[in-house]
Amino acid sequence: MTQLQFEGKDLAEAVIQRMADSPDARFKQVLTSLVKHAHAFVQDVDLQPEEWMTAIEFLTACGKMCDEKRQEFILLSDTLGISMLVVALEQARGAAALKANPPKGTPTEATVLGPFFWEGAPELPLGADISDHQSGEPCYYHGQVTDTAGKPLEGAILDVWSGDGDGFYDMQKGDGNTMALRARFRTDKNGYYHYWSIKPAFYPVPDDGPVGGMLRRMGRHPNRPGHMHTVLQAGGHERLVTHIFVSDSPYIESDAVFGVRESLIAQFKSHAAGTAPDGRVMAMPFHSAHYDFHLVPSSA
Repeated sequence: MTQLQFEGKDLAEAVIQRMADSPDARFKQVLTSLVKHAHAFVQDVDLQPEEWMTAIEFLTACGKMCDEKRQEFILLSDTLGISMLVVALEQARGAAALKANPPKGTPTEATVLGPFFWEGAPELPLGADISDHQSGEPCYYHGQVTDTAGKPLEGAILDVWSGDGDGFYDMQKGDGNTMALRARFRTDKNGYYHYWSIKPAFYPVPDDGPVGGMLRRMGRHPNRPGHMHTVLQAGGHERLVTHIFVSDSPYIESDAVFGVRESLIAQFKSHAAGTAPDGRVMAMPFHSAHYDFHLVPSSA
């Protein structure tokens, strides 16, 4: 006789058994674990009906905040540390895949992509200035892209972007359709890159929605330290999503999305008005940031 009624302790297993005919093994594995952990959580905290309804309303509100320019669920994942956990697991898998033939040297660490990546940034020549009269202090970025053994990677692509001096990204300003403070560059024959932008300021993640309310209730601030987003791609090497963090930025020790890695922190040197490292004559004080990237050879 088919069982019609289940006790609380048996419900998780009942749900899992209903997936017995799932044709997708990975989907079944993930959902089985999710059901087990979710039911264990509900029992562990003795979840009350009104609390569960509050959770449903919270998730509904997150969905209503999402559009083509804002993803509240990414923000939720970031602020709960889940995005960085996924990044860490991916790096661990990559290291395990290369264990039989480990790369020489230390690869640059990855961090979160964030919600403000915009596909299709213009490709500009090395040395270009992408600040375009945006607020912020001028900064010269330069360094080299190599493999983990130190071999220069010619033609590596750097996709870079940041918020402005007030902490706002182009997506958050104006008509939301005009790119600013973002571009793509290709390294020269010796793997070097250089370009001008601004010294990124710290900023709050969008906190006017349900995730912001959650952070306040948790007693947390919403701020991220200043950073330059960089995605790197080079033939025969793994794609890298990372940041260059500003060493003296507020909140460097308490990033709201847990994305800081000590190896990604760079010194932003201050310079008086005058001739910059690339020969450009600056009429105002400026900064410079040097950072070398080391990419892992592809395991494919």
